[in-house]
Amino acid sequence: MTALLTITILVLIAIAIWQMTKIFQLTQVARENSQVATYKDNDLQGKLMYVFLIFIYLITIYSFWAWGDVLLPESASEHGVEYDRLMWISFALIFFVQTVTQALLHYFSYKYRGLEDTKALFYADNDRLEFIWTIIPVIVLAGLILYGLYTWTNIMNIEEDDDSLVVELYAQQFNWKARYAGQDNVLGDANVRFLQDYDGKNLVGIDSSDPNGQDDIVVQELHLPVGRQVIFKMRSQDVLHSAYMPHFRAQMNCVPGMITEFAFVPTKTTQEMRMFPEVAAKVQRINKIRHQNSQELIANGEEPLEAYQFDFLLLCNKICGASHYNMQMKIIVESEEDFNKWLAQQATFAEVIQ
Repeated sequence: MTALLTITILVLIAIAIWQMTKIFQLTQVARENSQVATYKDNDLQGKLMYVFLIFIYLITIYSFWAWGDVLLPESASEHGVEYDRLMWISFALIFFVQTVTQALLHYFSYKYRGLEDTKALFYADNDRLEFIWTIIPVIVLAGLILYGLYTWTNIMNIEEDDDSLVVELYAQQFNWKARYAGQDNVLGDANVRFLQDYDGKNLVGIDSSDPNGQDDIVVQELHLPVGRQVIFKMRSQDVLHSAYMPHFRAQMNCVPGMITEFAFVPTKTTQEMRMFPEVAAKVQRINKIRHQNSQELIANGEEPLEAYQFDFLLLCNKICGASHYNMQMKIIVESEEDFNKWLAQQATFAEVIQ
């Protein structure tokens, strides 16, 4: 793969140098009434533009066919439905406009190429045509922007109630920690100054003098109850991170020195998501690749790779350092009963520091 990329780069550099040489030659042409491009050149370039139009449509169709299955599956959160609808409407508009404009651009470049027996028509302006191609994009873009603002407002309008689960996501190079608010559903105060308290047991810097923090629970595997609103409070210990949960269509920056916030309602458990045909097919493809790699590892006397199983993940979507790629935490979405049972088994901050 590296060799292929190197060869590709060298070829592109060679083409760039060749093009710059051609441009330099054109600038050296004497100022006289000689035609730089011949009618034969114009004819060739027009036909190449038409061929390229066919090529980009064929490569687009092939891309959808070959890699369409790498897209994310159906959203696993309530707001994700609105998010996906906005995205697909945007995709459809962009694809339609791109298809039409590229077709016109390349077709007219071919049809009106300079030929010896044709004469160009000077067409100054057309107010009606200019009005049409100005007002249509204005209306379409205004509608898309207003719909986007409406969707954004709905997603970001966080209304906390007594039933909401409050969870803090704590980011640091290069791992995540989650803090649950405990029985009182109120997170205790925290600050990086308290990280070294209690021989390093204070993993997220909880202020031990705040009674609200005594029942807080710090874990490194995120569990969420299905069908219940989860309000995330996000902090960063060191640099700018970004809490990214792609299957829930959720992302929010974690900024040192401040608390950011995001909320969503999970609508599918981990087990339900694993049963989706598109997810199962993707797991099957991944395990097929892993099996092939495992055969090579076994042949070299190494341990084979474990079979992959789908899990929701919390990722960092900011390039935060050398191990950024590995900054992730598993998310388990389960029933309310299973979640409460799991939470009851976790140690509170007061129990940890005893």
